[in-house]
Amino acid sequence: MTHPFATLSPARVVAAIESLGFWLPGEPFALNSYENRVFLLYDDEGQRWVAKFYRPERWSDEQIQEEHAFLAELRGEGVAVAAPWRDEAGRSLHHVEGFRLALFPHLLGQAPELENPAHLFALGELIGAVHAVGERGEFRHRVRLDLDGMVREAQARVLAAPWLERRQRQAYERISDALHDELAAYAWSPRQTIRTQGDCHIGNLLGRDDNFALVDFDDCLMAPAVQDVWMFLTAEHEAEWQMQLSEVLEGYEQHREFDRRELGLVEPLRTLRLMRHSAWLVSRWDDPAFPLAFPWVTDTGYWDRHLRELEQQRMVLGQGPRWLA
Repeated sequence: MTHPFATLSPARVVAAIESLGFWLPGEPFALNSYENRVFLLYDDEGQRWVAKFYRPERWSDEQIQEEHAFLAELRGEGVAVAAPWRDEAGRSLHHVEGFRLALFPHLLGQAPELENPAHLFALGELIGAVHAVGERGEFRHRVRLDLDGMVREAQARVLAAPWLERRQRQAYERISDALHDELAAYAWSPRQTIRTQGDCHIGNLLGRDDNFALVDFDDCLMAPAVQDVWMFLTAEHEAEWQMQLSEVLEGYEQHREFDRRELGLVEPLRTLRLMRHSAWLVSRWDDPAFPLAFPWVTDTGYWDRHLRELEQQRMVLGQGPRWLA
């Protein structure tokens, strides 16, 4: 069967956007996105926009509208995010040409440098501002971060993939079961969760100097606050790691207190991300963009490396929380 995105030709993209009342003097430029299809465009007044065509059947309309409402709430509080454009009827989610579409103002900038203390402070301050708003309410339709369920879902998807050799499949099942058991000790109360961006890596942060904006709330969810913090802590050595942590939390606590106990979740969340990334790749293989972009997923060498990563994470988890004394 033809994947729905295969029908999203440049002409269809232009027709969909112009049906909302825009006029495009040139063709949209496809941006580097796989989960959705995202395009940079200019309107007839020279304003730059980002058009997001949502992946069919991934999120419900209610879930997407919660994403948009959260962005509008953040923007209303002066937080540096890109809230979606709304038409005269107040709609931000549009059903056009068989797709669901939203338009966002294009934000300029570059990714932060995680070795730069000023950048780390600014990132912490931005995330703290997001969370100060995020804790005021909750998502009713978006998912909650769930170690148990998400690990089991990732495991099932990988084991259903056709590319693991028998020995790899057996090793993956053994290691992923062990990781599941290790992660059972890291459960948290629903009261510890707030609305978060959910996928807070440096590719979703844009800015210049010490001013950054947070983009792409496609994975926003209810989660502990550390979900939006841990990917900034990249250093391999304790002194550098502690520097990163200190700068991020100093900025963060300009807006709200950070519960240090959540730092014990850093390695469990890293483990979950590793597992879910491979599961995501295999579950999207029917999308023609994925075999082109990630051809090595079908190689046995990829799965051997992934198994080594997971085994290393199992050993790290067995050592307890990292550098928290």
